[in-house]
Amino acid sequence: MFAWETRGPKVFKGALKPELFPPTKTLAANQGLYNGFLAAGVIWTFFISDLYWQTNIRMFFLACVIVAGVYGAFTASRKIFYVQALPAMLAIVFTILAARSDV
Repeated sequence: MFAWETRGPKVFKGALKPELFPPTKTLAANQGLYNGFLAAGVIWTFFISDLYWQTNIRMFFLACVIVAGVYGAFTASRKIFYVQALPAMLAIVFTILAARSDV
């Protein structure tokens, strides 16, 4: 994400032409941010046994995915909002509904 223009050409040698790295920097940043949030959230939830905290952590990381989706919509493509942020928003709604039904 942070070294897209320096390390990217070495890592993806042959897959992308070198002149494509500068114009795709915001796309790589969005994808790195999004994947980082998802990975951190998934890994953390493996260690949570308390249902209250599982819900809290789930809500936090869904909010992070929304931030990444909104960032992508503003910097890269509006389509990213519908692919990343909107599903996370729906997941928050369903998480709230599920939490209310457990009470």
